[in-house]
Amino acid sequence: MGDGLTNALIIALGGALGGVGRFALSNLLARYLGKAFPWGTLAVNTSGALVAGWWLGLQGLPATPSPLWLFTVVGLLGGYTTVSSFSLQTIELWQRGQTLRAAINSGATLTLGLVMVALGWLLAGVSLSEMPL
Repeated sequence: MGDGLTNALIIALGGALGGVGRFALSNLLARYLGKAFPWGTLAVNTSGALVAGWWLGLQGLPATPSPLWLFTVVGLLGGYTTVSSFSLQTIELWQRGQTLRAAINSGATLTLGLVMVALGWLLAGVSLSEMPL
């Protein structure tokens, strides 16, 4: 598994790449779809959930995380997906009096996130009955 410093560097590299990916996709979608709704954050979080489900379906949940797991799941997906942006954007919608958009964002993020994890699991070739819940 490696020592603590090696693991920290592996996670940091994955997190840096994930953060750049999140920034790029969020800005791209904001440019094309506008900023009235946080489409970029929704796309990032749901696509990250899809990859997480797929990865879990392929690899299973490790008892001891490998360097590849640390890089991909903890670093890359951890830096790519963002609960903080989702939370801030939802509160901002609510504070601007756009409570319906805030509710849609919350519901869509939760629902699509769960659906995408299950879809990723299925894409990995594992049945939902085998999903560790």
